[in-house]
Amino acid sequence: MQGDGDDPAVSRGEQIQAAEREAAKQRLLAEAEADRIPAEEITRAVPDRRWLRGQP
Repeated sequence: MQGDGDDPAVSRGEQIQAAEREAAKQRLLAEAEADRIPAEEITRAVPDRRWLRGQP
């Protein structure tokens, strides 16, 4: 019966596509992780001394 997933060529092709999608997802996640700036670096308080100029 067609459409039951009994055709090994179709299911093998779908398996290959799923594996390729997963590999692409992992590459994107790895690239995003490499480009990520840790929150500690962007939320660290940096003294702003501009407001002290007028004070002794």
